[in-house]
Amino acid sequence: MKKLKYLSLLIITALSFTGCESELETAPTNQANEEEVFKTAESAETVINGTWAKFNDDGPTYANIGYSTVLRTSDAMGSDVAVLTNKYGFPGAYAFTDLVNNTGSRPLFIWSLLYSTINNMNNVLAKIDAAEGSPEKKNQVKGQAKALRAFCYLNLASFYQFSYLKDKTALTAPVYTEPTTTASVGKKKASLEEIYTLIKSDLTDADQLLQQYSRNNKDKIDRSVVNGLLARVYLNTGDWTQAAASAKLARNGYALMTAEKYRQGFNDISNGEWIWGHGQTQEQSGESYAFHFLDVSSSGSYYYSFMADPYFKNLFDTNDIRYSLFSWDGNPGREGLLRYAKFKFKANLIADIVYMRAAEMYLIEAEAEARNGNVANAITVLNQLKATRNANLYNGSPAQNDVIKEVLIERRKELFGEGFALSDIIRTQGTVVRKPYTDAAGQAIKVQVTTPDGTVKTVNGRGHSIFAFPDQSAFVPNSRYYLFSIPQKEIENNPNL
Repeated sequence: MKKLKYLSLLIITALSFTGCESELETAPTNQANEEEVFKTAESAETVINGTWAKFNDDGPTYANIGYSTVLRTSDAMGSDVAVLTNKYGFPGAYAFTDLVNNTGSRPLFIWSLLYSTINNMNNVLAKIDAAEGSPEKKNQVKGQAKALRAFCYLNLASFYQFSYLKDKTALTAPVYTEPTTTASVGKKKASLEEIYTLIKSDLTDADQLLQQYSRNNKDKIDRSVVNGLLARVYLNTGDWTQAAASAKLARNGYALMTAEKYRQGFNDISNGEWIWGHGQTQEQSGESYAFHFLDVSSSGSYYYSFMADPYFKNLFDTNDIRYSLFSWDGNPGREGLLRYAKFKFKANLIADIVYMRAAEMYLIEAEAEARNGNVANAITVLNQLKATRNANLYNGSPAQNDVIKEVLIERRKELFGEGFALSDIIRTQGTVVRKPYTDAAGQAIKVQVTTPDGTVKTVNGRGHSIFAFPDQSAFVPNSRYYLFSIPQKEIENNPNL
């Protein structure tokens, strides 16, 4: 694991004490006493920088490195990624055995990652007003801390309970807004409504606090990122008018990428469509490891495990730029699998990680407009994205439900591998859909592949291999198998759970 190049406070949340400190390598590279760290606004900002670095690049295993773990898990538990079950990393997520098992390492890592980040931001917010520095600098630090805290709570709301629109009173996870220590008593679960109230408050405050802030790189949170997060929040909570408005604000100044740019591998934070991401360097490149799962076409990629469901390919028009990224694998041991070459390593096996793009904001706007009854507006926005991808424009039924269905299909096509699969299933109260790649007679569908020596041959096409939940029940909406579990160690340490 790369060593952090940031000053970071050793602040451990009251949650997940047992095992958390050693497993997550929480000791900072350079420890400093609390008084010095929070003496000035500039030094307080280093806590945010250090927390962000650990949030992205640290982890106990190569399968659990930073926030990418959440994104890869979400996609592995969806309909369109056919994970290779003989490869390291995400077979358990794909089979719905990882997250339902609250004694496993992944639930503990994700929970600890989110809550330790929340606690660090709570420390920043508790101390920034007393720090030395200009009001502008304090506002910047406070705004970024509130936004990052809101982002963590949004993940808790998105993965640890069913849709807000199903039951906003459902108890989900504890809310902490003050710093905690190892002596703090854990809190009881808050409802989705309570969590979303805090998220909206934090993001609304951040939008005001960051008015004068101009960031120097896309790792930083500015008002575009804040509005993008607000768009996600309003979509989750059914505030369609606000969702559309926030999405439009977020994408302002971020043009949809060209078809040629789409082919280049989704690995560069300088891409003009990217609103937010995490840049990687040779020295700080822990999260680049995620590309060993995503990249199924580069020779240096080690696991190439996130193959595509062949039925996913059928969603695309043949003239769509994205359609050209599919190819049947002809390599030994991989013959007949479907590669979707959206993600590719840069040189030296590093790759930047995308967290938010303008395309997502177009899709949020289109969905929100459709759900709000403004179907014509929804089709216009949807077709702006389709046109840029060289896809056929939507000219089908103007019925509201048909347009919503089309937008949700477009989300799957456009956001494949970016971490939205499971959260969309939970949000829309949908279901995972997986079926064997066979014909009407139940026989494997044949495909043509090219072997490394150039030989073209016909083999069985291969797709999904898991078609039911671990108890062998069918995939259904609102299943407990979709939800991330609170770690057993946390339950033992917090009697109020």
